[in-house]
Amino acid sequence: MKDTKQQWFKDAKFGLFIHWGLYSLLAGEYKGEKTDHIAEWIMNHLDIPAEEYEKLAEQFDPVNFDADALVKQARDWGMRYIVFTSKHHEGFAMYHSQCSPYNVADATPCKRDILKELQLACEKYGMKLGLYYSQAQDWHDPDGYVAKKDNSQKNYREYLDRKCLPQLREILTNYGEIALIWFDTPLATTPEESEEMARLVKELQPNCIISGRIGNGLGEYMTTGDNFIPRHPFEGDWEVPATLNDTWGFNKDDHNWKDAYEIIQLLVKINSRGGNYLLNIGPDGTGRVPEESIKILSQVGNYVKTNEEAIFATKRVPVNPYELTWGELTCKDYHLYAHVFHKVPRVEILNIENKVKRAYLLETGQELEFIVGKTCEGDGFINVELPEEYKEKTYYCIGLELEEETPVFHAIRE
Repeated sequence: MKDTKQQWFKDAKFGLFIHWGLYSLLAGEYKGEKTDHIAEWIMNHLDIPAEEYEKLAEQFDPVNFDADALVKQARDWGMRYIVFTSKHHEGFAMYHSQCSPYNVADATPCKRDILKELQLACEKYGMKLGLYYSQAQDWHDPDGYVAKKDNSQKNYREYLDRKCLPQLREILTNYGEIALIWFDTPLATTPEESEEMARLVKELQPNCIISGRIGNGLGEYMTTGDNFIPRHPFEGDWEVPATLNDTWGFNKDDHNWKDAYEIIQLLVKINSRGGNYLLNIGPDGTGRVPEESIKILSQVGNYVKTNEEAIFATKRVPVNPYELTWGELTCKDYHLYAHVFHKVPRVEILNIENKVKRAYLLETGQELEFIVGKTCEGDGFINVELPEEYKEKTYYCIGLELEEETPVFHAIRE
């Protein structure tokens, strides 16, 4: 069972992923050819030579990027932590690296240290800052691994010593408190190499959490497959990395946006099963966050802020053999929360054996009438009566204060 031993991560439940790099300039298309894969992999999927791709740095001038405004917005959306791509697989550092001139401060006309700007904004607004770092894949470095390519002639040890380990040391030394390192695609990284990276992280920042994608079972929490949610509650600390549309980096042609209501349901479902939801935005080449992303997350943020008691610091809900047709449950000590997504005349929870002290609407505090009893099969139930105006309402939450510390569900009687 993975355990970060960091209470902030267990309580956070909702984070913001930011995928941003040179690929944002291409926006999913290079020399008239569009990628049908995720946009940040365009260099790999379209086989763009490194010497051609690196010229994009000469065009990178993100005049619309405002770290302060973005972090404040993330806080307003209800996010408790941010994970930013300090270096993605393309090999370009979004901070002022001293060990490689291929970075945003030295190779671009903007001459800005984007990571430093984010660090200061996160400190200002009390936001935890995590960093994505591609430790194995580096398509710009001749010795970095490349997915689905022959890497047998590469000197990965040389890459580790020349670039990967020195850059890890930089981002963990020069940018304040780093809450977590989000590694990715370890490929052929050996257990010894993963252990070397983990030791360096803990040597420099003992409280920095190491993601499961460091490889070789050495991560402190589990990351699911991208956009995949475990079917059942999962033991330990885990996170779902996910997108608002079909890509991570900006793609001007990807308009397959999830709506805010779908995102709210996914967030609560993940929280109910014990996980965190790390939801991505992909700024464009100027640093502007797509308007669709802002619209969706602002609506999600309204639900999160109104019902934060039922989201943050919640724990996984024990398995109930009955499927809920109207919504999802979350819980924390001595409380069970019913998130209602569909119209119902009353909220019914079957197969539950808890005693209830009170029921109330989170958004108003209004006390609600409830009945605790037994079904015709002899199983426990809780019925909560709704005010008339709520019988036609959706996307609200009911709190149940319990006499017991946790919800108690029983198997269906035969």
